[in-house]
Amino acid sequence: MFKDLKRIKKLSNTVFGISLLLFVVACEDEHDHDHDNHTDAEGFILENSSGAQVYKEFKGTTQGTITVNAGSTLELTVHFLDDDGKEIEHDEHEEEEEEGGLKVSGFNSSIATVEVEGEDDHDHGGEEEHHEMALEIKGVSAGSTSFKLELMHGDHADYTSTNNVPITVK
Repeated sequence: MFKDLKRIKKLSNTVFGISLLLFVVACEDEHDHDHDNHTDAEGFILENSSGAQVYKEFKGTTQGTITVNAGSTLELTVHFLDDDGKEIEHDEHEEEEEEGGLKVSGFNSSIATVEVEGEDDHDHGGEEEHHEMALEIKGVSAGSTSFKLELMHGDHADYTSTNNVPITVK
């Protein structure tokens, strides 16, 4: 009788183990994302047309300020940073396939407008660069506002700025 109980217990454990394994594998398939295509950013840098850093956010710490005159436009390129603070190179082909890109929100449009530029060619300090992520900030009237920056991946953000990016319009 004890041998039968031991066999039943062993068989039950085996069935339970196989069921658990099948459940885990099924859940992995159901939520399968290609994590290699996600951007694991820890911050970003905004650079002006001459390549000078205007603003930086890295692991929640910020440096710099964005200032624009009323009636003027400021173009800034966006460079995302990895865990070591180094620029993450993005693959323009991958980005097109994933419907990724920048998203901005939260600014007061009576003070400044912030728009994502198309990924056309940009003149960057006399050198042509292709397919950069860029923002166009237009000063509307004197005051201060800010915006949230997100790096989108399909319908969700791979990165969201931890602080709103401040803008001063003179």
